[in-house]
Amino acid sequence: MPVQQPTLDGTLPAPTLEYPDWIDRIRPAFAAAARTGRRFTTYEIAKNADLPEPTNPRADWGNAVQSFVRDGLIEHCGFDRSSRPTGEHSAVSVWRGTRAARAGRIA
Repeated sequence: MPVQQPTLDGTLPAPTLEYPDWIDRIRPAFAAAARTGRRFTTYEIAKNADLPEPTNPRADWGNAVQSFVRDGLIEHCGFDRSSRPTGEHSAVSVWRGTRAARAGRIA
């Protein structure tokens, strides 16, 4: 078992998940949001479900969402302003569940 370097405040950093494990961990939250039929941003789902951050946040969130699109779970339905505190109200994609996801045929 590798030794972990404590942070400056003396706590140990949270363990990082490998990308496939991280996707498996966040998918249920996106599937649940897709079933509702409401519009959502990635940040809203991550915040409301208290999802872990990936090891490479700049790329992994987008890759995850695109994989959910390819799987037929969600679809793009517009743009909105970011509600992320560090997002500076930049434009972000808005998603909703596909008809199949809303009907429970895809999870």
